[in-house]
Amino acid sequence: INRNNRLKRLLDLGAPEIIVNNERRMLQEAVDALFDNGRRGRPVTGPGNRPLKSLSDMLKGKQGRFRQNLLGKRVDYSGRSVIVSGPYLKLYQCGLPKLMALELFKPFIMAKLVEHSSAQNIKAAKKMVDTMVPEVWDVLEDVISEHPVLLNRAPTLHRLGIQAFEPVLVEGKAIQVHPLVCHAFNADFDGDQMAVHVPLSAEAQAEARILMLSSNNILSPANGDPLTTPTQEMVLGAYYLTYGPDAAELSKTQELLAGDKWPKSKPRPRVFRTAQEAELLHESRIANLHDLAEYRPAGTSGGHLLTTVGRIIYNDRIERSLADALGETFNPDDYEFINQSIRKRDTVVIIDSLVQTYGASAVSMVLDAFKDLGFRYATLAGITISKNDVVIPENKQEILSVYEDEVAEIQGQYDIGLITQQERHEAVVDKWTAATEAVAQAMEENFDELNPIFMMADSGARGSFKQIRQLAGMRGLMANPKGEIIERPIKANFMEGLTVLEYFISTHGARKGIADTALRTADSGYLTRRLVDVAQDVIIREPDCKTKESIHLKILDLQGDPNVNLIGRIAAEKIETKRGRVIAQKGAEIDRAELAELVESLDQMESTQVAVRSTLKCRSEVGICQACYGRALATGQLAQIGDAVGIVAAQSIGEPGTQLTMRTFHTGGVAGADITHGLPRVVELFEARKPKGLAEMSQESGIVTTEDTEKNRVVTVTDDGGEEHAYLFPRRTRLLVENGQKIEKGAQLNEGSLYPHDLLALRSRTEAEQYFVDEVQKVYRSQGVDINDKHIELIVRQMMKKVRVDQRGDSGYLPGQLVDRHLFMDRNAEVRKKKGETAQYEEVILGITKASLNTDSFLSAASFQETTKVLTDAALEGKIDRLAGLKENVIIGKLIPAATGLKLYRRIEIEPTEPLPSAEEIVMLDGEELAAELRLGEEFGGEVGAGLEQDINELEQIGVGIDDGFAEEIADIELPADAE
Repeated sequence: INRNNRLKRLLDLGAPEIIVNNERRMLQEAVDALFDNGRRGRPVTGPGNRPLKSLSDMLKGKQGRFRQNLLGKRVDYSGRSVIVSGPYLKLYQCGLPKLMALELFKPFIMAKLVEHSSAQNIKAAKKMVDTMVPEVWDVLEDVISEHPVLLNRAPTLHRLGIQAFEPVLVEGKAIQVHPLVCHAFNADFDGDQMAVHVPLSAEAQAEARILMLSSNNILSPANGDPLTTPTQEMVLGAYYLTYGPDAAELSKTQELLAGDKWPKSKPRPRVFRTAQEAELLHESRIANLHDLAEYRPAGTSGGHLLTTVGRIIYNDRIERSLADALGETFNPDDYEFINQSIRKRDTVVIIDSLVQTYGASAVSMVLDAFKDLGFRYATLAGITISKNDVVIPENKQEILSVYEDEVAEIQGQYDIGLITQQERHEAVVDKWTAATEAVAQAMEENFDELNPIFMMADSGARGSFKQIRQLAGMRGLMANPKGEIIERPIKANFMEGLTVLEYFISTHGARKGIADTALRTADSGYLTRRLVDVAQDVIIREPDCKTKESIHLKILDLQGDPNVNLIGRIAAEKIETKRGRVIAQKGAEIDRAELAELVESLDQMESTQVAVRSTLKCRSEVGICQACYGRALATGQLAQIGDAVGIVAAQSIGEPGTQLTMRTFHTGGVAGADITHGLPRVVELFEARKPKGLAEMSQESGIVTTEDTEKNRVVTVTDDGGEEHAYLFPRRTRLLVENGQKIEKGAQLNEGSLYPHDLLALRSRTEAEQYFVDEVQKVYRSQGVDINDKHIELIVRQMMKKVRVDQRGDSGYLPGQLVDRHLFMDRNAEVRKKKGETAQYEEVILGITKASLNTDSFLSAASFQETTKVLTDAALEGKIDRLAGLKENVIIGKLIPAATGLKLYRRIEIEPTEPLPSAEEIVMLDGEELAAELRLGEEFGGEVGAGLEQDINELEQIGVGIDDGFAEEIADIELPADAE
């Protein structure tokens, strides 16, 4: 503005050209800076050298208008507090501090107070709530019953980071959380905080109760396994309770009993008729939990089981809670007595099998029994750790001296020049690794089975043998900051204490670990954001897209186990054996039973693969269809129309991202073999970049010949025309082809990662898609993370959704334009009908960032990245946003077009179960009855003044002065019509 005014003044004064032009240039710079500061030249700075905030800066970035205000709003009716454990809660409950509940539900309480005539009007009710009159607490109890609240713990990495609970009022100021839901929230009680939100409308409450209640969300959307499994003390309690001999030992003991060979010195196992007897004897201190006992469970036919007292109690509790949950439908004969020591993984298997048998909703009631049992017996066991429980094996020194001699021998060989420095280093590292293993083995064998530390690790409650190895074995080899292994091992453990040198060597790793974790969290969060953005508008829109295409999945996975990715898929064609026995019809859902049948009849099948529907081949124009997606893992049922499966897929891949490693492995100086692993590899794949450690692919089919020259390894491929094509590799490259082998076009020649674009050009779209899925799975599996293939397929579908126009024909497209595959095919079909020339296309892969910026919605793209560029392009082209995805609707504040927000579900009317009463049936009250209802009868019985005296006294007590506020209060009192 200053420069503009100055320019005006200079022009009026008729200043020289050079001064006016200078002022014009400065005005242009000022305008540029206002629109986008720092775009050209140095940014204009304010006080303290801080760049000024331009109009563009107000829109872009995390603090900009889009991400701060449109996609991340602050809400009313919310609170936050520290969380503590609430072990006595039911799975669907949370403890809400009284003061917090009072504030959150204030309007509801005030309305109820007025309704019950405890307060004359809202103003008086507010005063009652603020002064916490005793009636308020009774009303609060009434208001919160059956009114769920939402709990959220940041960071919300997947949809289970927000769940609904029924509030229970508690004293104190901390929110109480059920111990079993902590795993889904990734919460612990070391000072974590959680936020509470109140769903207000009836629809919001119904949705919270049906879709979000914690007991309806016990399965993971990523892989369908139960998430609410006991951890820590609960595992330890169950392990201690069921501790005892394994099946082999029990059968030996059974033989001794049957053959009357029981030693006279030992008392025979007691025989129990009911579980109550066992519990009674244990509580009376007559029988110990780990004593052997004979028992006949209700369901088993044929004689007694030999088991332990603890196991009888354990099974009885679970069976009773199942009976409570299922009521009359529970058949005790179906219940299988669990006769083994229960570790964490066993509990997961038990809960999973219960879910398969009885359904998730029944099992959610049984989970509380697992929790109560675990806590109770962990308390009774009184397990603690003391330093005397860290037992160092006595033969540790002997083991070490053997290996020290061997290492000295290797050094001797190096000294006389028999081996190179590299070989010596590798041999020494191998020896010390073996030594660490040997000491660890000796340590594990040395532990007593009831040693508390051993029990914690063995049961899976806390810690692992790797950690115990550092306490009681030896710490072993460490890496230096470059990631190379230092060949001096740390021979001490923490019990003996480290020397100064050992201590310093071990600090490298510790610091690297912390730095790594910090970097990883940011990278992983950014990956999740890009994934959500690319997949957010994938919603299930129709029952079946009727596609003819399918993918082929192997019946057995790489480990030779049944391929769980088949469960919940829809068969694309009839699955039958060679003899014609049908295992699944076309269009049927493949279940565990069918999978088991497939594995059994594998040798009678035509192929080891099965054709199934996949989201990769879905033909739906917007979103995808139910049949291609198959079963929703979180419910175990077919996905519903309106399910936001895209977001679920993005969350399932992004959430475990933090667990993946960051490091690039260096394979001992081999050139070109630095393949990325962990999170960077996942990013590399999803962004479809040229990978590090690129492998060569054969550009033609033919016969391979390999030869090694002084410097290189040469692979020659002779094609059918006799032409030779040579590929050069460094000497130490590992080849994947052999001399004389016949290969197809696009075969991988050496070790490394393939470039997806080349794979697409040389092989087929299906193979490129399959490569993506397999490679991403490799990374996650290596870290022990289980994700279902369909989530990765869905993201890959979004990356390969577009095709590039090659020759336009009569289609009206421009060459090089990116078009949706389905739109392109439809346009070509129209052209064909008109006997025109069809357009040609080539397949393309877009990285997830590119794909999300290429979306049809400019609002979604602008809120993602490159805000200014996206908005200027949209303005120039006059783009229209159809508001098809979720983000666009969140931005403009509409209901999202998913789940209950779909038009399909918007106008649902609920039929009443009983007919509504007619006007005649509802008798209107006359004045006197109404007065009696409102308890006004007595006052208005006599003269008007007499009745009002009481009211006036009350008004004075309320604190309204008799002169000033009285007239307003009188106006609020409605007198019956016949009162003067």
